[in-house]
Amino acid sequence: MKIAVLSRNANLYSTNRLVEAAKERGHEVEVIDCLRCYMTINPDDLDMHYKGRELIGYDAVIPRIGASVTFYGTAVLRQFEMMGVFPVNESVAITRSRDKLRSMQLLARKNIGLPTTGFANQTRYIPDLIEMVGGAPLVIKLLEGTQGIGVVLAETRKAAESILEAFMGLGANIMVQKFVKEAGGADIRCFVIGDKVVGAMKRQGKEGEFRSNLHRGGTASLIKITPQERETAVRAARTMGLNIAGVDLLRSSNGPVVMEVNSSPGLEGIEKATGKDIAGEIIKWIEKNAKANASKTKGKG
Repeated sequence: MKIAVLSRNANLYSTNRLVEAAKERGHEVEVIDCLRCYMTINPDDLDMHYKGRELIGYDAVIPRIGASVTFYGTAVLRQFEMMGVFPVNESVAITRSRDKLRSMQLLARKNIGLPTTGFANQTRYIPDLIEMVGGAPLVIKLLEGTQGIGVVLAETRKAAESILEAFMGLGANIMVQKFVKEAGGADIRCFVIGDKVVGAMKRQGKEGEFRSNLHRGGTASLIKITPQERETAVRAARTMGLNIAGVDLLRSSNGPVVMEVNSSPGLEGIEKATGKDIAGEIIKWIEKNAKANASKTKGKG
């Protein structure tokens, strides 16, 4: 197969591992910076160009689209889809999961566990909003934040009111969530491929830090998850429409709750914690499903 990896940096661990795994299994693979792609759109001719040449003949595309380039990155991915290239994750699923508020609403509709979450537009409703999520302590999140940036723990009601007023005063879109104290500053990253959790790791925040992101100094270790946690992770990924996903769970007193469903999960932490060839598993899944998609498309013609 000929596989495209949409990534802005070929030297990133995740990108490099996907290229290695694809080549090891005999595939042709190219890393493509989505911001250097340009396209034409009309009923008679759909094409894509990259650095002055036309992109043709691809069987599958692996999107590794950073949050800062979601708009243009998903437009490029959508063009690949319209050209008949099999997407590991569809563009609509990526945009769905990147919208933190929308993803929480979709998970709630499917009765998937999540922390009580609140959202408001005007400062006059801050007192009611705090009460609705169960009072302090609570977590305040910027909807556009990534890797733990823009996430604040308000330990008291007064602190929560001050932070919310500041964010709203700047015109930022924020949501608030009940703080899951019993999680102890740790979360579980479940790596989902298709309908299976192929690896899981516990991410523990450094001392005094409630955020467990590895980018913020957290540590990762192998963990055995429960059947309920496994089912929750798979259902969350399916709800977003993602075939490949990193589902972040907290262990609460009411069972597992979903914090986020990541459409472009990193491979370094999960591969090192589990000792598994996650990149290879992704390529194997592509082999099976891209061929099935090609047969289906051919049948329609």
